[in-house]
Amino acid sequence: MQDDARSNFYYLCGARRREEYQHGKVWRRWIGRSIRCKTSSPDPRVDAIESTGEGFRTCRPQHSPVSTDLLLTVGLLFSAIVMFVVGRPRTDAVALIMIILLPTLGIVTLPEAVAGFSDPNIILIASLFVIGDGLVRTGIAHRVGEFLIRHGGQSERRLVALLMLMVALMGSFMSSTAIVAIFIPIVLNIARKAEIPHARLIMPVGAAALTSGMLTLVATTSNLVVNSSMVYRGYPAFGLFDITRVGAPMLVVAIGYMMFASRRLHGPTPAASLPRPTMRDWIERYSLRGRAHWLRLRSASPLIGRSLDDIDLADDYGAHVVAVERRTPMGASVLLGNADTVLAGGDILLLDADADAEAFDVSALCTRYRLAQTTLSGAYFMDQTHEVGMAEVIVPPDSGLVGGIARNSALRRYGVTIVGLRRAGGPVAEGLQSTPLKVGDTLLVVGPWDSIFTLQSVEHDLVCLAMPIESESSVPAPHRAIEAMLCTALVIAMFMMPGIPNLFAGLTGALLMGFFGCVNWESAYRAIHWRSIVLIVGMLPFAIALQRTGGIDMVADGLVYVASEWGIHSMLAAVFTLTVIFGTVVSSTPTAVLMTPVAITMAEHLHMPPAPFAMTVAIAASAAYISPIATPVNALISSAGGYTFRDFVRIGVPITLAAGVICVALVPVFWPA
Repeated sequence: MQDDARSNFYYLCGARRREEYQHGKVWRRWIGRSIRCKTSSPDPRVDAIESTGEGFRTCRPQHSPVSTDLLLTVGLLFSAIVMFVVGRPRTDAVALIMIILLPTLGIVTLPEAVAGFSDPNIILIASLFVIGDGLVRTGIAHRVGEFLIRHGGQSERRLVALLMLMVALMGSFMSSTAIVAIFIPIVLNIARKAEIPHARLIMPVGAAALTSGMLTLVATTSNLVVNSSMVYRGYPAFGLFDITRVGAPMLVVAIGYMMFASRRLHGPTPAASLPRPTMRDWIERYSLRGRAHWLRLRSASPLIGRSLDDIDLADDYGAHVVAVERRTPMGASVLLGNADTVLAGGDILLLDADADAEAFDVSALCTRYRLAQTTLSGAYFMDQTHEVGMAEVIVPPDSGLVGGIARNSALRRYGVTIVGLRRAGGPVAEGLQSTPLKVGDTLLVVGPWDSIFTLQSVEHDLVCLAMPIESESSVPAPHRAIEAMLCTALVIAMFMMPGIPNLFAGLTGALLMGFFGCVNWESAYRAIHWRSIVLIVGMLPFAIALQRTGGIDMVADGLVYVASEWGIHSMLAAVFTLTVIFGTVVSSTPTAVLMTPVAITMAEHLHMPPAPFAMTVAIAASAAYISPIATPVNALISSAGGYTFRDFVRIGVPITLAAGVICVALVPVFWPA
């Protein structure tokens, strides 16, 4: 009799067999000894079924009353979303406001509100920012851009495919925002050389950066948030490349789609996107063309063993050593520009000849000092812009430079050389190096980028007026590229070892980057995106508040009620859709913070493993292709490409739908429910 009653119960719940009941046709919640379940019974009067242990009866669904704390939590969450959309105040300020309001209203305690600052996941994210900065400072990212210029040719579709592939691969281990910031000037340069509207290349770069979040666990902070939530709830963590099984097919689809869809985009000319001067502009403005020379020291050169401060080529030749390029034992090059740099055999001198040195005899100089001339392929070191930089500075009152001549100026101790001077609105073309400096003089200086950046912190002798657009793609530590790659490879290997915590691997990689000189303390702190860190910490208490007030259970029950009768695919589609909707108005990280507990709770209510639901959140959080305000990546490409909201919608909707189809189709295959 009891078996017959149980069979009737399963039938009324819409399942002909117990297995169907347990695997997703319906859901159930335990309330004491009773069972409640949504039903797909053919009888429309049957909305729910209750078992008291003795028999079964139908009843209307019952919902817990909405508490005041839940209303307050939802109100604060809605207010935060509105402020995110409006953009005022800034996102990290909104997060700090929420950290104060949640404990003030008694929804969470103050230790719970600030617990995120000690979360291992937060420290891991900060360490990954430092590792990514090491890859940027050593020039690895920019060498990829040079590779694209060489191999992309004039084919727009090939350029799109190569760009997206490179951005996605690099973004799988670096910050996607940093990758886009690096590639925007590279893309503008490629667009000018290939005579392609840059709007057709920048949108694919953004799409690839977002898709890179689906390639590895450490690609985005949202993935780490999802993984951290799984571990916090007592479930196994995801592996480094688990998400790749869905992300790799998505990348292929995204590249194929963008190769054709990007041709529908049009934007302003690249020049309209450059508010700052370029080094080429200064070369023309200060008439520097034809003044640069590369001279290599032969083994018997009398200059070997002498410091730059001891070498005076101005009197006899009207030339000045801007910097020294030296090959390291590892094969990389390093630029040295300090006055105490001692020359060695094989060094290459980067020389600047005075504008008035019309009779500069480079052959005589090479003969006297046993130097070999090297051909320059660009105008005034333009083929070395990743290493050699420029800046415009002004001489302020009370400067120690006033009264001194340019040739003997104290700027040499900063590792830079004066190559141009403007006074009273006009250039000083003749006798530059022998001209006494005055208050208000505008100087153009050249030197290694690390020396150029040092000028920004000088307080008394000069004021830095402008940095060229090339400063965004400079490489302060090119000679540490091999070490940076080894550090990154070690971190990846440690991520793949099951016995090593991700936090330990991340901190080890960040410390090794500093130990080998790939980053310094200042650049490491600048590399950490503190706004993102504070945003994550500020949104984490909402997950606690929604869990405690029953909000997560309510959303999970609602999703189950709507989608459960159609099986696992419909439930994953519901999770994907809701996550994308959240991610359209707020960034991916707070979306993951809010949606991952919902997805896990939904799986628990269905008595299913939470892995497919959590993975769906991770994929959907990265599929923020539709809105220009959804992520910092979209904001960057929107400005650089001159895109409208309509551009994002018409390009983003199809690729978002494709991501949803791929996710819903593949996730149950690799993580069976």
